[in-house]
Amino acid sequence: MLTRLAIRNIVLIEALDLDFGRGLGVLTGETGAGKSILLDSLGLVLGNRADSGLVRGGEDKASVSASFEFASLPDALAELLDDADIEIEEGEPLIIRRQLKADGKSKAFVNDQPVSVGLLREMAGHLVELHGQHDDRGLVNPRGHRALLDRFAGGETAKVEQAWSTWRDAEDKLAEARANLEQAKLDQDLLLAHLSELTALEPQAGEEARLAETRAAMQKGERLSGDLEELRHLWEGSDSPLASLRVAARRLDRIAPEHPLLAEALAALDRAVIEAGEAEDKLQAAGEALEHDPQALDAAETRLFELRAIARKHRCEVDELPEKMREMRSQLDSIEGGEAELDALEQAAKTAGARYTAEAEALHANRVAAAMRLDEAVARELAPLKLDAARFKTAVAALPEDRWGPHGMDSVEFLIATNPGADFAPLNKIASGGELSRFILSLKVALAEQGGAATVIFDEIDRGVGGAVASAIGERLARLASDGQLLAVTHSPQVAARGGMHYMIAKSSEGTVTRTSVTLLDEAGRQEEIARMLSGAEVTPEARAQADRLLERA
Repeated sequence: MLTRLAIRNIVLIEALDLDFGRGLGVLTGETGAGKSILLDSLGLVLGNRADSGLVRGGEDKASVSASFEFASLPDALAELLDDADIEIEEGEPLIIRRQLKADGKSKAFVNDQPVSVGLLREMAGHLVELHGQHDDRGLVNPRGHRALLDRFAGGETAKVEQAWSTWRDAEDKLAEARANLEQAKLDQDLLLAHLSELTALEPQAGEEARLAETRAAMQKGERLSGDLEELRHLWEGSDSPLASLRVAARRLDRIAPEHPLLAEALAALDRAVIEAGEAEDKLQAAGEALEHDPQALDAAETRLFELRAIARKHRCEVDELPEKMREMRSQLDSIEGGEAELDALEQAAKTAGARYTAEAEALHANRVAAAMRLDEAVARELAPLKLDAARFKTAVAALPEDRWGPHGMDSVEFLIATNPGADFAPLNKIASGGELSRFILSLKVALAEQGGAATVIFDEIDRGVGGAVASAIGERLARLASDGQLLAVTHSPQVAARGGMHYMIAKSSEGTVTRTSVTLLDEAGRQEEIARMLSGAEVTPEARAQADRLLERA
């Protein structure tokens, strides 16, 4: 509820701090005293358009701060604050502040954190419900009528929401499967051609590396073949270096015993023969290893180029080609099994749609029955409020299928007709602001605890009525305020007498300076103010006595 309103330099208000409590609070005062200034000030913190004309003359800026407290923060409001990264601890007040400069620029803050005016407007519906001549929110706004009727009916909307979600999910899966199958069929011929091409090639994992290694070895052998051939000619035959070494070794062997140096020479020559033999063996092995077959090299290169070309075609690595083949086979298999899967998904979507329709139709029946009860409840309230010629109707209309949603298949709107034979029209089309407020009051009474903001304000709901009607209005306002907070700007003593807190708004002048002040009245002050409301300019003893009777009755 609204607990505090602080106003600085707004029109005729220089500085004002008001504290509010639960129950019914009434605001009274002579015409022109400044009651509308209070509502305009509150409107600033609720996101209304900033008007530089609100800044008090001679001042360069103005400000309004409103504090709200909650037993528990409403979920929708908590979500808005969370989205705006505004943290509020349990039990902590929510403080909205709006600053307005004389040039028309404004700033907004929630718990001292800068926010957009748009966020204030979104929060407003969860904080204050204002009913007056220019009301366009709260119960007047048709966007909230369906939820109000559902809460009044006690309808199980969660089942419809779940059924809708299940149906949408089934339809989405069906649409995706259809699109995939249609695309797959378009790609089927191409897939078959690609798979045939890959199957003919039969790529193997690791094949590219093996082919590249073989090709490199063959190319190396091709480059070294001439040199190896020359070496073979050099080492082969009777005049080869190895043969000459062996001949020399045999001859030296015969004379080596003749001298120690010859024996050492023979040993060195034997080692040379052994080393030369090993070199010959290595040359033989190298020749065999580097032996190349031009046809084999051509075949390896052709295979390698084919693999790399088809990999480029499919935008993958050569080693990924076997996986590509498996993917293509899987896609072709899915085309063959796609029709069966599609049939299953179509049946699932059909079943989900039928369930949603059944749940939504049950909700529709519940809404229609509740609408009749609500119409009867509102009708009972109209006569005491001097609206006995008026009629109220809760219109529950079927929506076209393309507008069905998680809230069912219905649109809901509260309609009224003010005169016999007149057509029903939306609440906000009523010409008289007083009539609209009384309709809203009767609807609020009928709905009781079925929704609305934490704080409700009625602006001159008693305009143009008095006596029994004003008493009926006061009694209903008090009843509505018994479990919450309701503020009423009123000219009716019968309504004022019902207030648990009574604020008197007055205007005073000192020379050229005019100020508006607001005073919380005690019991004596209430009696005097209500007597003034009864008698006019001169408060008579009779008016005071009548004021006492109204207060006692209240």
